[in-house]
Amino acid sequence: MDTNPSAPSHDEFRASAAAFIAAAVEADEHCPGFGAIMPPALHDRARAWQRRVHEAGFAGIHWPEEYGGRGLDRSYTAIWSEECAKARVQPYLNLQGLILAGEAILRSGTDEQKRRYLPSTLSGETLWCQLFSEPDAGSDLAGLKATAVRDGEHYVLNGQKVWCSNGQFAEQGILLARTDPTEPGHRGISFFLLDMATPGVDVRPLTQMTGDQEFCEVFLDDAETPVDTLLGPEHGGWLVAMEVLQDERGSSGASGLISLERRLAYLASLKGDDQVLGDELMRLLVRGHALKAMLMRSGAGPAAASAAKLLRTELEFDAELLEATLRGADGMLAGESTDRMLYAPGMKIAGGSSEIQRNIIGERLLGLPREPRP
Repeated sequence: MDTNPSAPSHDEFRASAAAFIAAAVEADEHCPGFGAIMPPALHDRARAWQRRVHEAGFAGIHWPEEYGGRGLDRSYTAIWSEECAKARVQPYLNLQGLILAGEAILRSGTDEQKRRYLPSTLSGETLWCQLFSEPDAGSDLAGLKATAVRDGEHYVLNGQKVWCSNGQFAEQGILLARTDPTEPGHRGISFFLLDMATPGVDVRPLTQMTGDQEFCEVFLDDAETPVDTLLGPEHGGWLVAMEVLQDERGSSGASGLISLERRLAYLASLKGDDQVLGDELMRLLVRGHALKAMLMRSGAGPAAASAAKLLRTELEFDAELLEATLRGADGMLAGESTDRMLYAPGMKIAGGSSEIQRNIIGERLLGLPREPRP
């Protein structure tokens, strides 16, 4: 329970959130839920929705008031996310800004960085993207090659990033680059807050097999970023990034449980004449209920977040394939179901591939020997 004497009760807050969402849906002034990655077609609507949410006091609920939040505890943020999930409404503009960049700045930013970036992030004026993965360093993030060389009051950036969600719209990006090339692996990596309008930053959208362009590749060619855009200590960006990735993998919380329950109810409604397919459907339902039980009792930590991420994305992928099979020839037609099937494989990679999640679970949760490194 929040210790703030002026804080509303949880019931009062839930009622006000539900009423606000219902009114926005009725007036068609909301943004439909899209999860972690904003579809380009919803960009304008998502920005307008973030402004509306911010004006109503439902943005940055647990963020300090001095940065535009309400100063309540995280339980109120969870309630907001639950009510949005129930109404199938997006709780925030995008994961990369409100969860990844925002929380990282709250934890590791200077006072000046917090004042500079947080209010505009909450209002929807600033959209963020994530510049971590590279063509040869995705799941093996410690192998990244992008460099940041100190030159007076700037760092000079060079390299290539890929799978950058919404990079073509973003004003800011969270960037990992190597500041000490003599250090191997994760040592010598720093974390930056990059202005995407900086000369030398070239953003190129990538077309997915869904036909959409949610992701981009980004080229850095002698792009200069001021020293005060360094987040956390120089050469110490790996620890900042690992907390960001934990936020990413464990971001769904109770709202994820609600969407999982809805998904399981939908799967239970499917029917097939083939006994083999019926058996496979039952296996999916058993896996889904096991995941639900784990979400209800699991604690925090990177291993628990990795287990939830692994089980959820693998379940969604297998469910989409089974549904397409049950639809028969209709499974080859364009439409929402086909789009979901084409989209599902990417979720096994985004946020850390399934193979990396299995390594984390094995090494940190089960205590197995570390994977051999060449």
